[in-house]
Amino acid sequence: MTSRRHFSWRHALLAGALVLFGLLLVAVGGIAIMVALTPVPDINSFSARQINQSTKIYDRTGQVLLFDYNRDAKRSIIPIDEISPNIIKATVAIEDSSFYQHGGIRFTSILRAIVVDALGGSLAQGGSTITQQVVKNELLTNKKSVVRKINEWILAIKLEQIYTKDQILETYLNNIPYGGTLYGVEAASEAYFGVPAKDITLAEASYLAAMIQAPSYYSPNGTHRTELAARKDLVLERMHTLGFIDDAEYAAAKTEKVSFAPASTNAIIAPHFVFYILNQLEQTYGTQALMSGLKVTTTLDADLETKAESIVNRYALDNVEKFKATNASLIAIEPSTGQILAMVGSRDFFDTKIDGQYNATLALRQPGSTMKPFIYALALMHGYTRDTVVFDTPTQFSTKCLPSDIYNGTPPCYSPGNFDNTFRGPMTFETALAQSINVPAVKVLYLVGIQNAINLAKSFGLTSLGDPNQYGLTLVLGGGEVRLLDLTSAYSVFANDGVQNHPAGILEVDDAQGNVLEKYNQAPMQVIPVNIARDMSAMLSDAPARVPEYALNSPLSFPGYEVAVKTGTTNDTRDAWTVGYTPSITIGVWVGNNDNTPMVKTIAGFIAVPMWHEAMSYALSKYPKTYFGEADPIFSSVPPMLQGNWRIKDAAGSIAPHDLLYWTDKNNPTGPPPSNPASDPQFAYWEYGIAAWYASHPELFGGVMLPVPLTPDTPQAASTATSTGI
Repeated sequence: MTSRRHFSWRHALLAGALVLFGLLLVAVGGIAIMVALTPVPDINSFSARQINQSTKIYDRTGQVLLFDYNRDAKRSIIPIDEISPNIIKATVAIEDSSFYQHGGIRFTSILRAIVVDALGGSLAQGGSTITQQVVKNELLTNKKSVVRKINEWILAIKLEQIYTKDQILETYLNNIPYGGTLYGVEAASEAYFGVPAKDITLAEASYLAAMIQAPSYYSPNGTHRTELAARKDLVLERMHTLGFIDDAEYAAAKTEKVSFAPASTNAIIAPHFVFYILNQLEQTYGTQALMSGLKVTTTLDADLETKAESIVNRYALDNVEKFKATNASLIAIEPSTGQILAMVGSRDFFDTKIDGQYNATLALRQPGSTMKPFIYALALMHGYTRDTVVFDTPTQFSTKCLPSDIYNGTPPCYSPGNFDNTFRGPMTFETALAQSINVPAVKVLYLVGIQNAINLAKSFGLTSLGDPNQYGLTLVLGGGEVRLLDLTSAYSVFANDGVQNHPAGILEVDDAQGNVLEKYNQAPMQVIPVNIARDMSAMLSDAPARVPEYALNSPLSFPGYEVAVKTGTTNDTRDAWTVGYTPSITIGVWVGNNDNTPMVKTIAGFIAVPMWHEAMSYALSKYPKTYFGEADPIFSSVPPMLQGNWRIKDAAGSIAPHDLLYWTDKNNPTGPPPSNPASDPQFAYWEYGIAAWYASHPELFGGVMLPVPLTPDTPQAASTATSTGI
């Protein structure tokens, strides 16, 4: 019985194999017939093809033309013997390493594409040879379908039967886009390096080959210079691996210093934003789609953009002399939609002295104290209130050091100070945040937990933050890295009653026939409760709470308007920020140097606020006047410290100051106080800092000197809880 079953299975497998083989023969025969019957246009006519369907990018009204992708297109047709062998080697290495061996298609790539795409329901996968790319770019439409893909394969085989490899490669290199208005390797060589294609060096050729995959994304005039350099190195590595270059050539090209020529000053409005949109279009529709006549209506307010560019340029130039800050950037977002209204990536896109093409709104920088609102918002969500009292006193936070090391900030110790080197004693959450005081913020972060804080910040859109071990308690003082675009979007959550809308730059994309390919689709998400968002807006718009750090009539205030705002400066003054909002608009600015060199040591209030104030003033004049919702009342049922009362008497009727860890359970702040507060690893450290500070301020207690706690001989070890590790 068993042998019969095995016999039948063998027969079934053999029959199946024969069927598949038969189908394969039929398919191959069919393809062979189609190849024989398919006509191929004259390859020499490809280069004469006119680019008459130009992608146009408009502002939000659909009336202001920001950029015509193919306007004044530059293309110079040259024979292959005038193209540097470096360009040929680099291009073949990264785009189609078996170009000189295959007959137009690679069967292994096709099989892989069929398997992958069959699972996804289409034949859209890559695996294209250079010959296929010539066919796809010059003979076929961009529409993806099974029929179009088969036509591509057939035409590629036919092309290889009629034309030489050099003819195909010459056509390819003379027609592929290299970004913006550049088509073909000759135009790209002259535009990017100021030399003809025949004189391109090995390193320069590697850069050109690196751009082919995504010209807008990898453009030297865009934001992704680092990614471009990495892909250039990949091209060189492939050339070396394939034996196209030897060890000496590889080493020399890796270290060769390449300078890019200044970007063309062709008419373009909002250039940083336009490149941002081009990158998105390229990633969504492919490079060739940019030559197919797309009409792109963006979210940009052209009027606000023009005004913002002028403001950023003027203040940034002024900051060079005042603060040694050579650059600045600005983002404006509509909180209710997430739509980008303005994007100014530098003081001047065409300023080569500061690498003006670099879009600082998309750069990762340390945010300083602009991180604090997210930590305080989490504390409010845990049950603390705006009036909760926390003590600003010299404090050692590292349990690897002694509680008495209150002025020791040398690792592994951590004892942060304030920008003015003074401490203020008891403060409410609202005043501590308004005045951007550091020690209270670090204590609040400890109360809510570092991982919880990172999770919340990521839900706001600050996804560039990493593992908590990277930062420790420094997170609240800006130890992570964020983009200005993401940070401004995150503040929009507070402006929008806790609802997040991802940043959006496109309202609609239409093809050349007027068909809608893409339309703005809002996907709001409630990140924090409405009442928490309104509490935060109340805290960040409280001008009296900022006194004395900022006067009531400071540039952070706008008489007659409700505007919430937060500043931030890194300790080494490499970055200065101001982000503020109304329910109608959120504006964020960054000031610094692209090379991360420090500025003159001062606060963001002097460096970044004036620029932000003028931009916000203009926005307030043109957008609806709006108001924040009412903040929650603070009930008498919560513990005294959460009501703002820190003068709590003990059983003997004396006032002995204690911090939150004494009076509240950090896991349940509105509940009863902890039965054994000393079990918390931070308790002895916070208590020592308070007692030491108050011992030097007896006037607060009627002249009575308070005892300073004895210093333990070893770092705090009263609990087995995990230390901060700072």
